[in-house]
Amino acid sequence: MTHRGDRRPVSLLQAAAGAVLVLTVEACSGGGGGGGGGSTGSMGGGTSWTPGVYLPESHFAAQCAAPRSGTDPVTHRPFPDVAGTAVDENNWLRSWTNDLYLWYSEAPDLNPANYTTAAYFPLLVTSGTDAQGQPKDKFHFTYPTSTWEALATAGMNVGYGAQFIAVQPAPPRRILVAYTEPGSPAVMAPASLARGASVLSVDGVDAVNANDQASVDTINAGLGPATVGESHTFSILDQGAASPRVVTLQAVIVTDVPVQDVMVLSGTGTNIGYMLFNDQLAPSEAALINAVNTLKANPTAITDLVIDIRYNGGGFLDIASELAYMIAGPGPTAGQTFELQQFNGKHPSTNPVTGTPIAPTPFHTTTQGFSTTAGQALPTLDLPRVFVLTTSATCSASEAVMNGLAGVGVQVIQIGSTTCGKPYGFYPQDNCGTTYFSIEFQAANAQGFSAYPDGFTPGGSGGASFPGCVVNDDFTHALGDPSESLLFVAQGYAQNQTCLTPPAGLAPPGQAAPRGIAIRSPLREMRLLRRDAAPPR
Repeated sequence: MTHRGDRRPVSLLQAAAGAVLVLTVEACSGGGGGGGGGSTGSMGGGTSWTPGVYLPESHFAAQCAAPRSGTDPVTHRPFPDVAGTAVDENNWLRSWTNDLYLWYSEAPDLNPANYTTAAYFPLLVTSGTDAQGQPKDKFHFTYPTSTWEALATAGMNVGYGAQFIAVQPAPPRRILVAYTEPGSPAVMAPASLARGASVLSVDGVDAVNANDQASVDTINAGLGPATVGESHTFSILDQGAASPRVVTLQAVIVTDVPVQDVMVLSGTGTNIGYMLFNDQLAPSEAALINAVNTLKANPTAITDLVIDIRYNGGGFLDIASELAYMIAGPGPTAGQTFELQQFNGKHPSTNPVTGTPIAPTPFHTTTQGFSTTAGQALPTLDLPRVFVLTTSATCSASEAVMNGLAGVGVQVIQIGSTTCGKPYGFYPQDNCGTTYFSIEFQAANAQGFSAYPDGFTPGGSGGASFPGCVVNDDFTHALGDPSESLLFVAQGYAQNQTCLTPPAGLAPPGQAAPRGIAIRSPLREMRLLRRDAAPPR
């Protein structure tokens, strides 16, 4: 499988591989790929280092300092690990990066014997910047393989069932509840969290003003618990409340509900369908099919569709393709490219991971078997246009839906703010119990467009923009409420092609919608491809 990974912008720090990405200390600088602090001197093991000379990565694969035993619970195959050293693992990373990394010629060639493996991988990135001065590679991370497999196959993760977002990540911070998962601890009494609630403190630390690293670490530990059973105490100010209340949340295994609030909006003068779509992992396939069938079953056929992907970080590209086909139908999509992967210059025509000729991902017309029986015909809405509600938390495979539809002439109308900007992807690769995410390709639509590293902007000019309206995320209304700002403006645009002023108001003139930070793991912001026809089991 493949996916687009990511490392956060340099205004954020990452405490450790696999950790929730932390909020900033106001005076912090740098970030990104970690320094040379992992130097350990000679760590022993394998082949000596000759700068610029690379053995094939297969020479070092599965030679592990701590080899696993037994059988992989997902693939049901024995682990391939054999006894090795940290230097063997680093040599594998070095060769693998040189072979597959999109910007391999810009990655430093560092002595594998001088670093722990955890310190070595973050250094194997380009230091280049894009046209906006942002790091070219913001999407480089690792996770324990078991954690990654649980999320990818079942949508299961450790948490409370509340998605927090830092509308203002640096002091004075503004951390809010963006949405909650049905039936999760976040929505059950006594927590009863709802959209728009503000986080004022975490475990006694001032979440608004604290500006030292120890406090930031405490805040992030509470917002993103790492283990089941962890308890953290929050001071919460509910939307419209005069005073805060204290809430204790205990982390559990949360199974996400990826598609919510499927409805046909009433009182709009037209029949506008709406769905909240929060991720594109395996359970999403069945949920999207059910949503489309629900909209098709409405007594009066819908004439427009609003897909709320403002917090959708992405997932499987095949599911994005299925959704795009279900929106547009066979008319514009038949025989067309949904997305084409472009690898580094070493691999112009052959996919270096699968060994097969590079071929585009098509618009899938049948189910791919993620959470349904493979090969069933997909329902379609046959719409010539679609409205997408976006924020800076809209990433990767969600952006692929927008770009893929635009590539075949379906009108995409964007309401909200600029997306995260992730036209890149990769095949997650396990070695010795760690899964590595390193950019391996850039992806283009049927018209060859892939130049959106700084995101898609509503109402802008140029290639990385769509018709629409810039509107700030509105936390004073529930998602799916017709008066919520993004949805209100989308309804108005559908009827009058104008950007109306919503009940909550617009941003002051000249003030762009803020680029909030969704407090979630990089695993929730990705574009995934599969190595073979069957999704992981």
